Amino acid sequence: MRRLLLALAATAALATAASAQTATATTTIADMFLTAKPTDILSYNLIGLNIQNGDKENIGEIKDLIISNGQLAGYIVSVGGFLGMGERYVIVSPASVKVTYSEADKKWTATMAATKDELKTAPEFKYEGRWAK
Repeated sequence: MRRLLLALAATAALATAASAQTATATTTIADMFLTAKPTDILSYNLIGLNIQNGDKENIGEIKDLIISNGQLAGYIVSVGGFLGMGERYVIVSPASVKVTYSEADKKWTATMAATKDELKTAPEFKYEGRWAK
C-alpha cells in the first residue's frame, strides 16, 4: 500500500512538472519584451505633475499610481495643504485626467475638469496598512 501511494505521488509530481514545462514552452521571447511607442508615458513623467483645471488653476499633484491587474487603475493626487502641511490624498480615475506632451515646450501637462473644492471633498486615501510608505 505504501509503495502504491509513493508511486501515485511520484506520478503526480512528474505530471505537474511536465505541465509546467508545457506552459512555459508556449511563452516565446517575442512575448516577453515590448517596444515603447512615442505615445506612451513613463511613470516618472507623471509623478509630481501638477493637475490644472480649465481655468489654469492648480488643483492637485499626482503623487502615485495605482496598478491593478497590470493596468493603470488610478492616480493618487495630493490636494490642499501648503508646503506639504495639511495635504490629503484622493484617488482619481485615469480617464478623468488628460495628460499631454507639448513638443514645442518639451513639457508634460495634466488637466482635469474639477475644482479644488470637489477634490477636497472626495473620499480620502491614506498611505497605511499594505500601502504604508
